[in-house]
Amino acid sequence: MTALDEFSGRPVAADAVEVLEEFRAAGARSFHNFDVAQVRERYEQGCAANGLSGDSLHAVTDHRVGQFGVRVYEPRPTRGPTRVTLFFHGGGWVMGSLDTHDGLCRRLASLTGHPVVAVDYRLAPEHRYPAALEDCREALYWLLSEDAAHGLTVASVVLAGDSAGGQLAAVLANENARCAAPLPLIGQVLLYPITDLSFATPSYQRVTEGFPLVADTMRWFADLYLPEGTDRRAPELSPAFAALRPGSPPAYVVTVDNDPLADEGARYAAALAQAGTAVCFRHLSGYAHGLFTSAGRIARAGQEVEHIAAFIGECAHRGLP
Repeated sequence: MTALDEFSGRPVAADAVEVLEEFRAAGARSFHNFDVAQVRERYEQGCAANGLSGDSLHAVTDHRVGQFGVRVYEPRPTRGPTRVTLFFHGGGWVMGSLDTHDGLCRRLASLTGHPVVAVDYRLAPEHRYPAALEDCREALYWLLSEDAAHGLTVASVVLAGDSAGGQLAAVLANENARCAAPLPLIGQVLLYPITDLSFATPSYQRVTEGFPLVADTMRWFADLYLPEGTDRRAPELSPAFAALRPGSPPAYVVTVDNDPLADEGARYAAALAQAGTAVCFRHLSGYAHGLFTSAGRIARAGQEVEHIAAFIGECAHRGLP
């Protein structure tokens, strides 16, 4: 029988033990115990050390869009109409970059056989809300522009992101469902997404120390991201409080057990289903927030990326645009 973790009271999977023990042996200092410059540097280093290795692709190109950058991962030697995965990285709107999720985006492009476009949106506290959301929205319209520098003929888009990136993807998917003339979004991949900035779900009481991201980390991120007086339950920040409608693209939602975001992600998946959205929900016991940026060392993460790629492939066969 798997022993329960001394901090969360939940199991830790065998393939996740080594990474977690290294973190605790180094002092178990969660992200919010560093200043912004330090936490960004440590996140870059951690993702480089633990993330997926860079799959070789036909082409990888960087572009500038407005005030932010994007990276296009092209696995195809010949071009034609295609679906594209638009990826928003995690990092609490404070840290993360094209490089932190480079291995993951390369793997998704390789497995799906279709382009992935990653967005290097502006970060807080230099650029507070709504900068990140505005950049991701602009990236979506840029991607669908026929005369944009990316040179792609985009037939449809899957929105994807982890943590804060999952929140950004969910918000844009909900916006699109309310539009009279919606864009051709055919799927949303939400990996341990932030969906409820009230911080009131039970998992916030359970995951308070012993992991890189704990309840106080989320409070720190939100304080850096949000201008004073912002309504944290607004649907543009907390999708859990959105009036969900039929017409949202099929969703693939992943939560992990040793994570303050576990309960809100599960509740959001249920809310999507209750609103009539097709949902695949996976809850991974034994794993912590940051699983997908540790996929180079945690075998289960690599397996889950294969499932995500399969879902993206299925989206293109649902008879949607």
